Amino acid sequence: MTLSLNLGANSYDIIIEHGSLAKAGKYLNLNRKILIVTDDGVPAVYADIVAKQCKTPIKITVAQGEDSKSFSTLELLCKTMLENGFTRTDAVVAVGGGVVGDLSGFAAAVFMRGIDFYNIPTTLLSEVDSSIGGKTAINLGGFKNTIGAFHQHKRVLIDPDVLKTLPKRQIANGLAEAIKMAATFDQELFQKIEREEIDANLDYIIERSLMIKKAVVECDEKEAGLRRVLNFGHTIGHGIESYENLHGLYHGECVALGMIPMCAENVRKRIISVLEKAGLPTSLSFDPERIYEAVTHDKKADGDKIHFIYVPEIGTYEMKTTALTDFYQTIKEAFPQ
Repeated sequence: MTLSLNLGANSYDIIIEHGSLAKAGKYLNLNRKILIVTDDGVPAVYADIVAKQCKTPIKITVAQGEDSKSFSTLELLCKTMLENGFTRTDAVVAVGGGVVGDLSGFAAAVFMRGIDFYNIPTTLLSEVDSSIGGKTAINLGGFKNTIGAFHQHKRVLIDPDVLKTLPKRQIANGLAEAIKMAATFDQELFQKIEREEIDANLDYIIERSLMIKKAVVECDEKEAGLRRVLNFGHTIGHGIESYENLHGLYHGECVALGMIPMCAENVRKRIISVLEKAGLPTSLSFDPERIYEAVTHDKKADGDKIHFIYVPEIGTYEMKTTALTDFYQTIKEAFPQ
C-alpha cells in the first residue's frame, strides 16, 4: 500500500509493504552519500541491509533511549556529515524508533539549512505515529522535544516484518498511540482493537492509524489547530515521561496513563479496558507535584492556563482550556501519592 501525504511542495509517499526493507534502494534515492542513523536497541542487520543498498553509506549507532536526543548527539551527527563532505544533495536515513527518527530528522533539518530525510521506522509506535508528519526534535533540561523543527521527509518506508523482533512490551507501547487516534477520530478502529484479536489485525491498525494522521497533518501541517488533537494523553503523559527514569516507563505507557483522566466517565471505562487488553498500565502511584512541574514546562502550557484534549465519546474530541490550578487538581486525583 502507498499513502500520499499531500502537503504541496512538501508532499511525499508512505510505502507500507512487507519485505520492503530489502528493497529500500527501489523506493529511496540512495545513490549518494547517506548518513544512516540507528540505535543499539535496533537489530544491527536492519541498518546493514540499508547500507548495502547505498552508494556511499556512513552509519552511526547511538545509545538507545531519550538521552540520545541531546545537543551532543546532534553535534556528532552533524560533525560526521561535515567530515565526510556531505552537501545539500545528500541525505539522512533513520532506521529505528521515535528517538532515532526525531534526532536524525532534526540533524537533517539543520545541517546546511536542510537536507533530504528518509524514515524507516522499526517499532510499532514509530510506524503508526512518529514516522510521518515532519516533527523533529531533541530534548533539553530533562524536558521532551524542547528544541526542534518541522522538516518533512522525502519518503517513509514501513516494513511490518521488522516488528517480529519486538518484545510484547514494545508492541503495547505502539498500540497506545493507535488507541489514542482511534479514541479521538475513529470509532470503528477503536471497536476493532476492543473486540478482536490485536496481533491478527496489526496491519490494519498500522494502515488505519496512518490514514488518520495523514488526514490530520494535511489539514494542519504545523500544529496550529486540528493537529493538537493528536496530543490526547500527551499533556499529562509528557509530565510523567519527564520522570520516566524513576519508573522505567516507555512513551506509549505514559500516554496511556495520560489518556485516562482526559475523558468522560463512560469513555474512561472502555479506554481502561482496551489499555489493559493491550498490556498497557492503567494506574500509577506518583507525586502529583512533580508531574505538575513538568506539565507547566510543556509546550501546551500558556501562561496560567493549559490546553488539552478531552474525549466525551469514542471517536470524538473537544479542545479545552483550563486554569493550571484546576489542572493540578485533575493530576492529583488521577495520581494520588
